[in-house]
Amino acid sequence: MTAVIHTERLVKRFGHVTALDGLDLEVSEGQTHGFLGPNGAGKSTTIRILLGMLRADGGGAALFGSDPWSDAAELHRRLAYVPGDVALWPGLSGGETIDVLGRLRGGIDKRKRDELLERFDLDPRKKGRSYSKGNRQKVALVAAFASDVDLLLLDEPTSGLDPLMAAVFNEVVREVAAEGKTVLLSSHVMSEVEALCDKVSIIRKGVVVESGTLADMRHLSRSEVRATLKNPVRGLGDHEGVHNLKTDGLDVRFHVDGTALDDVLTQLAVVGITSLTCEPPSLEEMFLRYYGDELAAKGVENGDGD
Repeated sequence: MTAVIHTERLVKRFGHVTALDGLDLEVSEGQTHGFLGPNGAGKSTTIRILLGMLRADGGGAALFGSDPWSDAAELHRRLAYVPGDVALWPGLSGGETIDVLGRLRGGIDKRKRDELLERFDLDPRKKGRSYSKGNRQKVALVAAFASDVDLLLLDEPTSGLDPLMAAVFNEVVREVAAEGKTVLLSSHVMSEVEALCDKVSIIRKGVVVESGTLADMRHLSRSEVRATLKNPVRGLGDHEGVHNLKTDGLDVRFHVDGTALDDVLTQLAVVGITSLTCEPPSLEEMFLRYYGDELAAKGVENGDGD
């Protein structure tokens, strides 16, 4: 598949602080790609380099095969960007802002614009200075989704939206993905990324530490197994792949490494199973694999345990 976004050993420093330390990222055409990491991990810095707003100190970055720094004007006609905190022209109405942004890109679909205004429950007649944070986000989202672009760069786009509007956002992302558009979605909302993205990249301290489909990444964390057995099972707690074993008569509950799952389920089947539930790791659990030490340092427990 054609790479719409490609970075290789990307480096960006701000004085003595290294924001990106050799970041490799690839997003294929038509893909909805999740970009995960806490504040300070380097997500927004990466997006600003892709937008041509910052110049890299090392490595390379390309959008549609072109340099985002030297070819920014041409590339911006093919993309739409929504930041996590939108600033609007205070004297323009929301509708005027949407139209201006659309003209700066590949043009705007007026029918789709009107439909999105209704779905996001946005009054386009109000001036930018009068909008709340959530409504400023809606203006940027309507402008992005109604524009004739090939790529959407979304950096915490649902910040300030209530749950109902966040659900509308999810619906629209699915629709633009079905049209073949490429989406890079940077988000703290695990359920949002898990529901929308074909592929996920986890960034830590300016480096992508893991990238793949959710199915590819299931091995990074542990599944939770809950079972009611016909007979007691012996030696389950001694298995090196089993963690946090809890028993209550014939009821057992534990976490199991992906590599040990077949062996452990076979062990349970030998004694007989009355009921069984096995839940694969969530994206949040996989994310905590890389940031659990930082949370522990702050006194926040990782429920997965050892």
